[in-house]
Amino acid sequence: MTALLLYAFIYLSFAVGAVLISQKLGLGSVLGYLMAGMLIGPVLHFVGKEAESIQHVAEFGVVMMLFLVGLELAPKMLWQLRHKLLGLGGLQVVLTVAAITGISMALGYKWQIGVAVGCILALSSTAIVLQTYNEKQLMQTAGGQAGFAVLLFQDVAAIPMLALMPLLATSGIAKKGEGGHTAGNLLAHQPGWIVAIVSVAAILLIVLAVRYVVPFMFRIIIKSRVREMFTVFTLLLVVGIATLMSLVGLSPALGAFVAGVTLANSTYRHEMESRLEPFKGIFLGLFFITVGAGMNFAILQSKFFPIIGMTLALLLVKAAVLWLLAKIFRLPSLATKLFALSLAQAGEFGFVLLSIAQANHVLPKTVLDRINLVVALSMVLTPLLFIVYEKIFAPRAIKEENEESRQNDTIDEANPVILLGHGRFGQHINSMLTACGYHTTVIDNHAEMVEGLAKLGIKSYYGDATDPELLGSAGLAHAKLLIVAIDGKSDTTAVVEYVRRHYPTLPIIARAHDRVHAYDLRHAGASYIIRELSDSSVRAGRIALEKLGMPPEKARELSKFYAARDRYMSDRLAEVYDPSLPLFTNENVMSVVREVDGETQAMMQTILHDGQVDWHEQTEVPETKMKTGIS
Repeated sequence: MTALLLYAFIYLSFAVGAVLISQKLGLGSVLGYLMAGMLIGPVLHFVGKEAESIQHVAEFGVVMMLFLVGLELAPKMLWQLRHKLLGLGGLQVVLTVAAITGISMALGYKWQIGVAVGCILALSSTAIVLQTYNEKQLMQTAGGQAGFAVLLFQDVAAIPMLALMPLLATSGIAKKGEGGHTAGNLLAHQPGWIVAIVSVAAILLIVLAVRYVVPFMFRIIIKSRVREMFTVFTLLLVVGIATLMSLVGLSPALGAFVAGVTLANSTYRHEMESRLEPFKGIFLGLFFITVGAGMNFAILQSKFFPIIGMTLALLLVKAAVLWLLAKIFRLPSLATKLFALSLAQAGEFGFVLLSIAQANHVLPKTVLDRINLVVALSMVLTPLLFIVYEKIFAPRAIKEENEESRQNDTIDEANPVILLGHGRFGQHINSMLTACGYHTTVIDNHAEMVEGLAKLGIKSYYGDATDPELLGSAGLAHAKLLIVAIDGKSDTTAVVEYVRRHYPTLPIIARAHDRVHAYDLRHAGASYIIRELSDSSVRAGRIALEKLGMPPEKARELSKFYAARDRYMSDRLAEVYDPSLPLFTNENVMSVVREVDGETQAMMQTILHDGQVDWHEQTEVPETKMKTGIS
């Protein structure tokens, strides 16, 4: 018992430390777990042969992961993405496997070994890539969307690969009698036709059971009001499916995936995901730790240059295949570079396939150890590939785009109102003003917006609103009003500062992205500042009061008073705000917030109980102090 607790403490403590450091460095949790395993295994030798036994238990995390992947892949969704999935994803897997198989055969290995290695290395790291896409806001780019489609196909392709690994062992690679795990396999010595029939029957049984039995059981659990039974039954479902598949000699992960896809449209899908996610994370983390602990650093030291060469060759081959596909599917230049670099590594499914290959003696021990290191090293190098994209290719592409970009339009009219930005905020202002008969000069830096407005009969100009020359040509000297509704806090503030400095009497209405930005605009010289979410949030609060039973008249009165008090607080805070200090370290700001919040709550309680409040006195800053208004 003491030894077990000691090993648990070692695994958990190194996992926590390594993952936190890895996340802080932007390397992802998977690499953190791998590094933790390397430290406690080949580096410090804190663990030994028990890691192999723990890995068999930890592999259950893979089963859970495939079940959760299936829950996200509703059949309808798969059908809608079929072109990208089968095109980009399918070709990437097929071409990569074919290329690696050809290289392996050229080096003198049997084709079965080449196919096995190709399958292992063809799959990229979903965990690392998607996390990095989200962190660097690349998911919505063309390259990110293409990468997501390929990763999605790879998740699905991992299922037949799991089933293919044992078949490769039956072709003479494994020693006789060592074709894989036969203990517990009821069909180990049965004819092939019986195995096929029983396997199909097992899949059908899983589909029918999860389609009809699972919803029935969840309804019973809901009536019982014993919430932990959700977790117990979900675990029971996954364990039962894994057991059934093992008994008939199929991959437990395959059964879990089929069950997940069948339940993808179930109303209980999110409940099952929330129950399994913590267990999946723990088991998968443990799995990656055991993988890292089992790495053969002695081989890395003795065969350092060959293994590094294999790793670089893998990155080069996969990047070449991805680059070719990107060109065929006509991805933009920058998207092509992101697509090729981000998916060039091997991934966590490679470790899963390696464990299956090891259990079924598909690969020789020397090849197995080397490929294990290649997979891990390629994942370790992935953050460096993203750095290459971010620091070299992206800036260069932006520079080239700016050099080739459309020049600012020539503004050939002078109107009393100049509107900078015709997006989701500015379009309503322009529509209201033009409907009332006022003429506006609209400037926007999105060419597609300008072209779209032209089709609607709305005249606008393309240009960079931060360009002083363009602002001067727009007729600021004769304008009666400037409205700044562009994106970007710093750009908005810079425009307001420039205009106020050169046109001190021109009224400026500026959009603020938040309260602090409103204070910055106040210091920059904006005449009127509108916080973009202020009015809509107050309106939502009014509706909430009505739905909680308050009479509509009283809710409207309170929301109107609250909005006035909010403007009052903004004006008070703008007076004591110091741009050089963080907001929450400015004691003057904190004092005003506490004072005004306390007053507002007391006065709203008075109104709520039909009392009287002097609105003018309690919601306005004296005119002698107030130079601008913040709404």
